[in-house]
Amino acid sequence: MTTHLVQQFEFLSEIERLRGVERQNLVLDGSRVENSAEHSWHLALYALAFAPYAPPAVSIPRVIQMLLLHDIVEIDVGDHPIDEPTDWAAVAKAEEQAQKRIFGLLPKVQGDELQLLWREFEAAESADARFAKALDYCQPIFQTLCAVSPPEDHLRVVRENLTTGRATTLKDRFPEAYTAALELINGAEVSDLDFAARLAFVSEADRLKSILRASRIASGRRYENSAEHSWHIMLYAWILAPYSVSQVDVTRVLTMLLLHDLVEIDAGDVPIHSKLDADALARIEAEELAAAQRIFGLLPAAQTEECLKVWQEFEAANSSDAIFAKSIDRVQPVLLNIATGGGSWIDYNVTLPQLESRVGAKIARGAPQVWAYVRAQLLPWFTEHGRL
Repeated sequence: MTTHLVQQFEFLSEIERLRGVERQNLVLDGSRVENSAEHSWHLALYALAFAPYAPPAVSIPRVIQMLLLHDIVEIDVGDHPIDEPTDWAAVAKAEEQAQKRIFGLLPKVQGDELQLLWREFEAAESADARFAKALDYCQPIFQTLCAVSPPEDHLRVVRENLTTGRATTLKDRFPEAYTAALELINGAEVSDLDFAARLAFVSEADRLKSILRASRIASGRRYENSAEHSWHIMLYAWILAPYSVSQVDVTRVLTMLLLHDLVEIDAGDVPIHSKLDADALARIEAEELAAAQRIFGLLPAAQTEECLKVWQEFEAANSSDAIFAKSIDRVQPVLLNIATGGGSWIDYNVTLPQLESRVGAKIARGAPQVWAYVRAQLLPWFTEHGRL
C-alpha cells in the first residue's frame, strides 16, 4: 500500500505542473492569460452547470472526470491555439506519448483507468466524450464573448471558429450554445433565459481564478489561486479515494470539491493557520453562506437548491463523503509547503503540534493512511527547523 501511495503522490505532484501551461484565452477580467489547470476546473463546472443540455445517454460525472484529465498531456506537449499553423498529427502522437508517461506514474490499475478515459475523450465517439468535447469548444468562445473588453484578434478567432472551424460541430452537439454564441457575437443578448442564467453563473465563477491562497505553487514563483487549487484537489480525491476510512461516492466528493471554494469570490480565502476568534469565525461563516446563496442563486432554482445542499453538506462535514472531501482539502497544501521549503508554515510560524491539531486531525478523520504517509514526509522539515 505504501508503494502505491508513493506512486500516487508522484503523479499528483507531477500534474501540478499544469498550472504553468498558459493558454491563448484570457481570464474574463482581461488581467492575464488562463492556465490549463484552472481551465480544466472551469470546464468541469461547465459540465455541472449545463448538465440539463446533455443528451439523455450522457453521464455528467464521467464528463467531469474526462475534463479534469483532458489537458494533463500539455505538461509535456503544451497548448496549441487553434488559429496557428499546427501539425496536428504530430501533436496527437506527442500527446499519446505524454499520457503514457504521466498516467504511467500511477499504480497500473489506476493508470490504465485514466488512460482509457483520456483516449475516450480524444476519440470523441462516445456520447460522454462528444458532450465533453462540446464543452471544451464552448468555454474558450464564451471566455471571449463574455469578457469585459475582449481583444479584437480574439473576437476574430471566435468568428472564424463559429463559421468554418471546429465550433461548427456545436450546431449538432450543443445547438443552444451555438445559438447563444452567435447572438453574443452579433451584439444581441442571449434569448434562451435558462441558458443565459447558467452562462452568468460560470462567468461569475471565473473570478475564482483571481482569489489567491496562502500556499505557493510548487515552483514557488507565485501564490496558488482557488480555481486551480480546486482542480488539483479533485484529482487528489479521485486518486486517493481508496484510502477513505469509509466507503464514499467519489462522484459526489468531486462535486463537493468542484463547488466548495466558490464562496471565496465574495468572502475571500481564510488561511487555515490564521488566528481568528469566535466572533471572526462566526462572521466568516455568515459571509460564506451569503456568498453561496448569491452565487448559486444565479442558476435556475432547482440547481441552486442542489448546489447549496452539496455545499452545506461539505461545510457540515458529517457525511462520509464530506468527511473525506474535507480531509483531502487539507492534504494538498501540506505537499505544496514541503515542495516550497516551508511556505505558509514559515509565514504563519506553524509548529508541528499546531499542524497536527488544525490539519492532521482532519486528514486522519477521513483518510488515516494518507495522514500517516504525509506526516512522515513533513516531519523532517519540522525537526530541522526546531518546530516540534
